[in-house]
Amino acid sequence: MDTHNIALLEGREGQVYEKRQDGPEVEIACDKTSLSGSVSQRACVFCGSRVVLYPVADAIHIVHGPIGCAAYTWDIRGAVSSGPELHRLSFSTDLQEMDVIYGGEKKLYRSLVELIDQYQPKAAFIYSTCIIGLIGDDIEAVCKKVAKEKGIPVMPVHSEGFKGTKKDGYKAACSALMKLIGTGSTEGISNYSINILGEFNLAGEAWIIREYYEKMGIQVVATMTGDGRIDDIRRSHGATLNVVQCSGSMTTLARDMEEKYGIPYIRVSYFGFEDMSKSLYDVAALFPDRPEIMERAKEIVRDEIRKYYPEMQKFKAALTGKKAAIYVGGAFKTFSLIKALRTVGMSVVLAGSQTGNKDDYRRLKEMCDEGTVIVDDSNPVELSKFVLEKEADLLIGGVKERPIAFKLGVGFCDHNHERKIPLAGFVGMYNFAKEVYESVMSPVWQFAPRKGGLK
Repeated sequence: MDTHNIALLEGREGQVYEKRQDGPEVEIACDKTSLSGSVSQRACVFCGSRVVLYPVADAIHIVHGPIGCAAYTWDIRGAVSSGPELHRLSFSTDLQEMDVIYGGEKKLYRSLVELIDQYQPKAAFIYSTCIIGLIGDDIEAVCKKVAKEKGIPVMPVHSEGFKGTKKDGYKAACSALMKLIGTGSTEGISNYSINILGEFNLAGEAWIIREYYEKMGIQVVATMTGDGRIDDIRRSHGATLNVVQCSGSMTTLARDMEEKYGIPYIRVSYFGFEDMSKSLYDVAALFPDRPEIMERAKEIVRDEIRKYYPEMQKFKAALTGKKAAIYVGGAFKTFSLIKALRTVGMSVVLAGSQTGNKDDYRRLKEMCDEGTVIVDDSNPVELSKFVLEKEADLLIGGVKERPIAFKLGVGFCDHNHERKIPLAGFVGMYNFAKEVYESVMSPVWQFAPRKGGLK
């Protein structure tokens, strides 16, 4: 690919920045809707709401709209459950032409009644799609009617795709969760208790994190939303602290709970040895009257790092000097990935996100090395250009970025929500380093055109 003749689309210049000591100090533009014609990697409002609420396993999730939107439903995440698996079933009202003309409220009502009778869920989430925003179905009224008849919470999720960005979908999901929170009993909840927010139990990661906290002597009331349960969410207002992992998706909920119930929150990350350790220490530090909690946290960190350190050194010996490009959903994950890659000797030449804010990008500029490209809401052509120009050996992203890497002859690591391997926690850092090592050091790349291989 001739990257020298690829220019940024007009209107995209402000969202791309290359860190230079002698360069101008500019603030990266963000929180904007995707530029028309850019074919952005970013998803829509509907997608944002689905990825947050989908892992609630004992509720039914109904997509109110045409069948095409239901493609973003079954197994869109590697979110696993320790019990019910209603979240893995695909339900759609499958609106047709006549439904669009005359309205889909009756069809939604019939669908809800039939599904609730058949599956006996603890609750139901109804997702509005673009067409619902256009034809004006009153899903609030339908939800209230069914909730009264069936005696379970039925929450509308106002997630019409055209209403904004993926972050607006997160907010719609948080609004739906707030309707549940505070409706359950807080009996039996300890003063040393937390909710884990923004952890979606990809490949069982929530179980790993929950075990760490429970070993420290802390009760986990609810995980929102990985391996989530409606009853746990309803009583989550009784927790002492909210611990927010995915800040982009769940900070809104944490703020709402702080304002309504007085529950403070902290931001953490479970990726990499450094951030995983800090997340345990930060929580322990907020319970100073129980010093044994901090002692147990230190024991966990010491034992886990001792277990994986020798293998990590082997990976580092092979990977030192290699270059990585990162493009993920939330910028907070990018911070952890930069630290994790440095642990194995790799540098970052491209760092980008779909939903970062101005504070995120200021911090990225501080963290990144000279020459690193920082980008907001990128597209395939831009990503290809920067990966080749910076001679990256690895691209870390999600399912939409995988074809880009393989077409360019670059190693790939899936760090998004489709993966089936846990990358959080101490064992997750080992899994991550192993996957990076196997991807980057694979002999197949010698045949890639960029390496002078087969044409």
